[in-house]
Amino acid sequence: MPDSLPPSPVRRRLRQGRDRLATVLVTAGGIGVIAALLAIGVFLAVEVVPLFWSGGDTQTVSPRALWSPLQAEDDLAGYRWDPTATLGTEEPARVSLLPLAWGTLEAAAWALLIAVPLALGAAAHSALFMSPRLRSRLKPTLELMEALPGVVIGFVAGLVLAPWLERHLADGLAMLVLLVPGLLLAGALWSRLPPRLQQALPLGWAGLWLLPWLLLVLAVALWLSPWLEAWAFGGDLRQWLEVRLGLDLAVRNAIIVGMAMGFAVMPSVYSLAEDALSGVPRSLSEGAQALGASRWQTLWRVVLPAASPGVFAAVMIGAGRAVGETMIVLMASGNAALMTWNPLDGLRSLAATIAIELPEAGPDGLHYRLLLLAALLLFLFTFLVNTLAELVRTRLTRRYRRLGGVA
Repeated sequence: MPDSLPPSPVRRRLRQGRDRLATVLVTAGGIGVIAALLAIGVFLAVEVVPLFWSGGDTQTVSPRALWSPLQAEDDLAGYRWDPTATLGTEEPARVSLLPLAWGTLEAAAWALLIAVPLALGAAAHSALFMSPRLRSRLKPTLELMEALPGVVIGFVAGLVLAPWLERHLADGLAMLVLLVPGLLLAGALWSRLPPRLQQALPLGWAGLWLLPWLLLVLAVALWLSPWLEAWAFGGDLRQWLEVRLGLDLAVRNAIIVGMAMGFAVMPSVYSLAEDALSGVPRSLSEGAQALGASRWQTLWRVVLPAASPGVFAAVMIGAGRAVGETMIVLMASGNAALMTWNPLDGLRSLAATIAIELPEAGPDGLHYRLLLLAALLLFLFTFLVNTLAELVRTRLTRRYRRLGGVA
């Protein structure tokens, strides 16, 4: 076929103009985002400065008092967050931020403890072992879970999951105890099946044929839970926790928050980690298996190190989402500013405190500036986490670049 005619000068100029306009818009958008973030940080810092140093009548606090226990001779001694209790009195303000920071990190830790293993396991199975046909349908479905509003997840966790777990604590413990052994038993049974049955139940479709097995394991756990509670805990697990371990059970506690936030964080961690694992060249895994490595050795020693920059970034993004989550913690935690190691106690995070108390805080008052200080702490924490994630990701990318340009 004859070559197409070159574009006319007018069309060439229009195309160049569109390219320049697009470049300018993208650049302006990036600069605008950076400027907006800097403006937020500067605004919070300017509003917080009078909290520690003021030349007017504004009440100030000591930075040390924000992280120290309240010195009192009654039951109020300890770390307290109650900034409105001492207004108009000469008592020291109960404004320790340590319980709020503790609750924020505790909620994020439980969420990541639940979400990261499940998300990374699902990403590894989806990227390396799952059938392409099933993966094309299952991955978009899991990614759509990220569109669920946090208020809906918090509503279900606080009003459905928390009361059910309080009434059926032994059932939940039995499910947790039997879930992992049940999965290991499924793998052992599959490895002993005849080759014909193994072909009928391939590992690429394990995400489907394992569902009936999981339902069976859960049914067995519910059936065994009364005997387990009677044999190991004297017939009352809640009383056993209170008497033997000294653990009081709150209806809305850190475990409930971790489960709900883990469900919310899991889709984003899964999606980013799956993309990173899928981007590893197939030649690396095929070469490792050709040299005699098993699937697990290939995943653990070849694919996962090569995709570690993307996997690490996925985990850090999940951590940032968990730290900044508001509605789930607000509705599922009980909002008790406590500092305990008991995962069955309630908690209160910085973000939830801002959402609850900022509408009631007077402008330019002590309470108002304390809440802005909490917002500044969240801003700085998120900034530092993202910066650390980018530095580690860049370092890992340079380290594994020789493997084929894996990012």
